[in-house]
Amino acid sequence: MNVVDVEATCWSGQVPPGQRNEIIEIGLCVLDLDARERLAKHRILVRPRSRVSQFCTELTGLTQEEVDTGVSFEEACRILAREHRADSRAWASWGDYDRKQFEHQCRTSAAVYPFSSRHTNAKAVYAESHGLKKRPGMAAALKMSGLPLEGRHHSGADDAWNIAALVLELDERGDWPG
Repeated sequence: MNVVDVEATCWSGQVPPGQRNEIIEIGLCVLDLDARERLAKHRILVRPRSRVSQFCTELTGLTQEEVDTGVSFEEACRILAREHRADSRAWASWGDYDRKQFEHQCRTSAAVYPFSSRHTNAKAVYAESHGLKKRPGMAAALKMSGLPLEGRHHSGADDAWNIAALVLELDERGDWPG
């Protein structure tokens, strides 16, 4: 299975005129539930049309210069399908933001949606498994589960790796679907 986390252009207030939220990093962790291990961590930088704000750089660590070296969103989708079998593997993300952002960007570009229809909202599964009314953020869920936050929070690759640890914890509890 693929665990995915994206980072997107963002601002501290309203979206400035002419700008929009666009994926700038796709983090992916390949997870083998049968072997109960995280196999690989990947990062795809995506070149946006919008500019990376100072706020976004402070949050994600990504600069405009860094994302300018990335691939187009269309190429990133092709990489996901070709190199990570995204169109045939089940996948998970923390919440629905990542799935919805991909759907939106694919509708408004020439990109082909790269993922299979087998998506699981790990945040919802976690809240249900732990009897929580409010769905926690990833960092809070790690803390509640006694797991370390590995790497930088709001780095797509590191967050995908950490979400995969939470999926393993849910699977150990017998609460991960399928």
